Amino acid sequence: MLQLSILVLHGPNINLLGKREPGVYGTVTLDEINRLLVEEAQKLQAKVYPLQSNHEGVLVDAIHDAAGKHQGILINAGAYTHTSVAIRDAIAAVNIPTVEVHLSNIYRREEFRHHSYIAPIAIGQISGFGADSYTLGLQALINHLRKLQG
Repeated sequence: MLQLSILVLHGPNINLLGKREPGVYGTVTLDEINRLLVEEAQKLQAKVYPLQSNHEGVLVDAIHDAAGKHQGILINAGAYTHTSVAIRDAIAAVNIPTVEVHLSNIYRREEFRHHSYIAPIAIGQISGFGADSYTLGLQALINHLRKLQG
């Protein structure tokens, strides 16, 4: 079985996890989430490559660079989910299966968070399960990719 390569993108303010609004986002840190993803990926015979940036262009460049390197993208675009046509267009352009994840349930929050530019081009979206949203998203993405492999 071929080892899959997954790009994991964390958007703005996710570097503040554990300190930022723990009532909404929990107390798990970004380092802990990345560690959980590395462990889960190993179980699934995959490798994850995490990147966090507060800068939209860095995320867009990482998506462009993923073509030919990674078989899937797991993304929590943070606030860019609701504002960035550029990230949406980058994902569409590279045509790499992508799963969108969110720690909080974006549909139980402010109205402006209910819209995602990414969801219509993603193979799926998982939100509301805290750090488990990431591992559930990774599992779903890898299962999807394995089915494509036949």
